[in-house]
Amino acid sequence: YFFQDTDEFILPTGANKTRGRFELAFFTIGGCCMTGAAFGALNGLRLGLKETQNMAWSKPRNVQILNMVTRQGALWANTLGSLALLYSAFGVIIEKTRGAEDDLNTIAAGTMTGMLYKSTG
Repeated sequence: YFFQDTDEFILPTGANKTRGRFELAFFTIGGCCMTGAAFGALNGLRLGLKETQNMAWSKPRNVQILNMVTRQGALWANTLGSLALLYSAFGVIIEKTRGAEDDLNTIAAGTMTGMLYKSTG
């Protein structure tokens, strides 16, 4: 009973044992948005406390700190979510075009994402 040679999960007919790049794209985009929101909120808290250090603890100071947390959280979540969306889209397109799933797809998707993101600057 403790030593099983078979898989524990029942897969539908024709399904792969690993998730494809398209299925992992949703996890990547969501994870990047959540990470960006958390990082932005912490950065907003730091900036809010720094900018309001001469103010007494009052409602205006609390509101200003909360505004900084909200703005920075949204800014970072949007930025990282957009990058993850570009990376995932390029990865899926490259995989479907080449018909292979390997490290070259990851390198190409990352390179294309960086080039497109920095092309506006």
